Amino acid sequence: MSIEVQQITKLYGQQAALNEVSFKVGKGEIVGFLGPNGAGKSTMMKILTGYLPQSTGTAKVCGLDVMEESIAVRKKVGYLPEHNPLYLEMYVKEYLQFMGGLHQTAKNQVDPIIEKVGLSPERHKKLGQLSKGYRQRVGLAAALLHNPEVLILDEPTTGLDPNQLVEIRNLIKEAGHEKTVMLSTHIMQEVEILCDRVIIINKGQIVADKPTADLQNLNKGTSYEVEFDAPTTASQLRKITGIASAEALNTAKTLWRLESKGQEDVRSAVFKFAVAHELVVLGIKQEEHKLEQIFQQLTQS
Repeated sequence: MSIEVQQITKLYGQQAALNEVSFKVGKGEIVGFLGPNGAGKSTMMKILTGYLPQSTGTAKVCGLDVMEESIAVRKKVGYLPEHNPLYLEMYVKEYLQFMGGLHQTAKNQVDPIIEKVGLSPERHKKLGQLSKGYRQRVGLAAALLHNPEVLILDEPTTGLDPNQLVEIRNLIKEAGHEKTVMLSTHIMQEVEILCDRVIIINKGQIVADKPTADLQNLNKGTSYEVEFDAPTTASQLRKITGIASAEALNTAKTLWRLESKGQEDVRSAVFKFAVAHELVVLGIKQEEHKLEQIFQQLTQS
């Protein structure tokens, strides 16, 4: 296993940022590590990269203990922290040569990495002159420079424009063919596109750990978007057999999102309701359950 975490707890005074967290990540997996702000994501990543000691439990990266063999672990890991620290007075190529020197990487590795992450047009600029998106690219280049076995990326696409997003996602996906990638993000679409598996953490504890495709099975019901030709009310809609909740999607109260109590199809019951209340159904569409909905269900408690 590339990453092995067993019963990790991290205490800040009396507050547990992580509470007996355990998981494993194999080589070649791209794993999304998700959770609301303050859930413990960045803390876990800092522990895995040797920046922060755990209070109890053990963590290994490529078979190396992160506390006892911290320097060896850092040689195996490429890390892009949430707040990407850079020496803003240095030039792009100069900075990457400096970082390569710390990792004892050959100087001829710098130019290929600059090209790979799309930094060539900015290579002779100072870091302080770069946009946030290009600074993220510099951080990603630094993480990849020493060809690590494990990539740990905390919000890697922050500040990127749509074109840059596609390029960096492709780069991460390509890296996942031969490296283990663990990334944190709040962009659910990114997780659906990139990740083979999702670990969701809430209040310091793991609440889900499944292949991305399987997470949809955790949904408690099915959503329908329904449009009527005239207004109705949530209280009336909740009386439909099988409907758990009703949310108005427009001020006219003609467009609604209905959530069923289970997985059964409630569309025929909606049509019967419309007939009984002299309404016409202009449209009814069963919604796919996006990861965002699952995430909200698991982390709002």
